[in-house]
Amino acid sequence: MNEELELFRENVERFIADEIQPHYDQWERDEIIPRQLWNKLGEQGLLCVDIPREYGGTGADYLFSTVILEAFSRANCGGLGGPLAVSDIVSHYVLNNGTEEQKHKYLPKMVTGECVSAIAMTEPGAGSDLQGIRTTARKDGDDYIINGSKTFISNGQHCDMVAVVARTNPDVAGAKGTTLLIVDKDMPGFQRGRNLEKIGLHSSDTSELFFEDVRVPASAILGELDRGFMVLMNELPRERLSLAIAGVAAAEGILAQTVEYVKERKAFGGTIASLQNTRFTLADVATKIRINRSFVEECKQLFMAGKLDPATVSMAKLSVTEMQGEVADTCLQLFGGYGYMREYGISRAYVDARVQRIYGGTSEIMKELISRAVLA
Repeated sequence: MNEELELFRENVERFIADEIQPHYDQWERDEIIPRQLWNKLGEQGLLCVDIPREYGGTGADYLFSTVILEAFSRANCGGLGGPLAVSDIVSHYVLNNGTEEQKHKYLPKMVTGECVSAIAMTEPGAGSDLQGIRTTARKDGDDYIINGSKTFISNGQHCDMVAVVARTNPDVAGAKGTTLLIVDKDMPGFQRGRNLEKIGLHSSDTSELFFEDVRVPASAILGELDRGFMVLMNELPRERLSLAIAGVAAAEGILAQTVEYVKERKAFGGTIASLQNTRFTLADVATKIRINRSFVEECKQLFMAGKLDPATVSMAKLSVTEMQGEVADTCLQLFGGYGYMREYGISRAYVDARVQRIYGGTSEIMKELISRAVLA
């Protein structure tokens, strides 16, 4: 399988070089990728690759999906790699929790790019603390009526369906009594807000979403009624591992472009690479990346074996994303003033890295989860 995996990696990297990188700067300026790109990605077999054949996928091994994420991250295309990761994650929400009707309705179209997906958890008053969710889904006959708003939703502008986390039982406290419900884009009362302006990941559309008396049938429930929090907890390991995978690959890409720069840039009668400070700095960076890469590879194997526990994946997400931010900052310094210029990719890598310590659970939340396991 290793030979097949490497061949697939080469194909993905070739596609990025030919079809993505020549246009990526313009998409960053536009602050959104073209909707038709999703269809092209589907045609190339780069969406939801490990979905079973019976639901329109290729049934590929999980490692093939990680190859895609790594390739986009290493190429400094996080504004596209992030949305792809969201699509992959939502597809497994449907695969692992959906009814057969839901699986056959959504998964084949997600594989082809005909259906772009999103998941709506975060609200203006509820970020890492999902217990503060105020969006409601009130039962009305055989239907549920959704009211509320969400923010910071990746794929919000392009999404054709969105899995919405809503409170279905107001009589219980905390995260209990929440449910995931699927909302299609053409349902009355569903409205997209503006495409939010971010300091990084510009080409990734991130939106506010509004739900005003959106009526969905009971068949739209994803998973069990009032058990939405458990669904989220079961799927979070894949999401947090994806962030760690993307982070270490992005750091590897940052190191590669920095090495290339310091070998060419002249200062004090020689290249920057000839200076001891540069060599020691890069040695330190390379060591940190190597250590985190080893941990991520271990986590991949644990995930595939069904043994990746919340504390371990939290450690990976915490360690890698903190390292990614440090690497981006350290390497940008070696570029000097040019590192602050948008024409150099290191500047994009620097601002794109910052959100890694926030979404998917902040570093502080990761520490809380890890400490619970340590003190248990």
